[in-house]
Amino acid sequence: MIVAATGTRIETVSYRMWLGRPVAEATTARGTRLFDARTGALLPAPTAAQAQAVARAAWRSNDHPSVNVELIDRASPEYRGTLPAWRVTFADPDSTRIFVAADTGRIAAVRTGTWRLYDFFWSLHIMDWKNHEDFNTPWLLGFALGGLGLWLGGAVLLCMRWPKRRRSSASG
Repeated sequence: MIVAATGTRIETVSYRMWLGRPVAEATTARGTRLFDARTGALLPAPTAAQAQAVARAAWRSNDHPSVNVELIDRASPEYRGTLPAWRVTFADPDSTRIFVAADTGRIAAVRTGTWRLYDFFWSLHIMDWKNHEDFNTPWLLGFALGGLGLWLGGAVLLCMRWPKRRRSSASG
């Protein structure tokens, strides 16, 4: 039934529980789709309410803050995963955002204030201030070559200034 519903060759099928029901996740060349594991029926794409339920199920606090759910379709520095995705924003002190994939209903990313601070310092460390991913930037390469040049110059100067052994003359 799943093969007939996809209409194309299936690359992988995995089974899992999703919102209390067994589902089959089939990946094809056209993308990933969810099926009811009992009947084989194609499930519709996850809704905002289902994305909120997935995010709330992952929430590990005794507090139950209010949430805002919105569908995003553009990458941002905060989320660079598959699009579209549901962004579930919690009204907590850490400004938690849980991103739920719009095709599979899986949690794609969790972002908190602590993560944003880490990501900021990571972007400074790798000198990629836009995407925070590329550690082969021209800036980093330039500073690495500059550091290598300084080391090489220091090694040459050290060898030139190193004291030479004096031979004792044989005087008898």
